Amino acid sequence: MKQKKIPMRKDVVSNEMKPKKEMVRIVRDKAGRVAIDPTGKKSGRGAYVSLEPDAVELASRKHILDQALNVTVAADFYQELLAYVKHQKARKELFGDKNGK
Repeated sequence: MKQKKIPMRKDVVSNEMKPKKEMVRIVRDKAGRVAIDPTGKKSGRGAYVSLEPDAVELASRKHILDQALNVTVAADFYQELLAYVKHQKARKELFGDKNGK
C-alpha cells in the first residue's frame, strides 16, 4: 500500500520543518488584520507556529510574527494565541490526532 504524503510546513519560531497537523497557521489579510486560521485555508499572508506554548511565548518576546507577517501584532493577540495553543495541545493529548487539528 502506498504511503500517504504528509504536508510539511516551516515553523517561523524554530525554523524547523514539521507536519502541518502539529502547527497552527496565523494569517494577515489584505486589511492588515491578524487572526488564527484553524482551517489553514483563509486567504492572506500566513505563518506557521508549533503547537507548543514555549514557542508562542518566544514568538511574543522576540516579536517573530511581526517580522513574518510584516505587521505589528498586538500583545493581546499573542495571549489569545497562547490560550488557543494550550487548548489544542490539551485536546490532542486527550483525544489523539484524529480530533486534534
